Amino acid sequence: MTIEAAPSWSDEVYQQLKKLNVGHVGYVPDAGLSSLLQLLGDDPDIASTMLTAEEEGIPVATGAWLGGMRSVVMLQSSGVGNCINMLSLPVQTRSPLLMIVTMRGEWAEFNPWQVPMSQATEPSLRAIGVQVFRASEPSEVAPTVAQAGAMAYEADQQVAVLISQQILGEKVW
Repeated sequence: MTIEAAPSWSDEVYQQLKKLNVGHVGYVPDAGLSSLLQLLGDDPDIASTMLTAEEEGIPVATGAWLGGMRSVVMLQSSGVGNCINMLSLPVQTRSPLLMIVTMRGEWAEFNPWQVPMSQATEPSLRAIGVQVFRASEPSEVAPTVAQAGAMAYEADQQVAVLISQQILGEKVW
């Protein structure tokens, strides 16, 4: 008898993104998203673009949408501040945007530079007009992404899913 491991939240999010017909992912490399990014990168039906800066993901996702493709932008909370000005593009054009943001600076954080943007991430996104949902338990991540994706792609909304640092675990350097 073979016992299969339960799927991780990364596996479940990957499956949800497939169900949402996401065809592109723009990302800044992040250890917290490495398993999910590997799954997406291995999928021949999903184009992956490694970004040099987080704010590049916003016009890339908007362009993908204009070209008929659903895109998701993945980044760390520390990069959200870089995106604020660029977020006016999908808000003003009413283009869908789905962002998956891993949080830093909120639980067992060793790097004090991560704390200020962590505290500003949700209020900053809300201030520019992005709807924010938070996943605090591994079992919440995939359903939250599914609902956020439906809201983004079906109702032309700009939505961010914040994944708690507690889910990702403590970083040790």
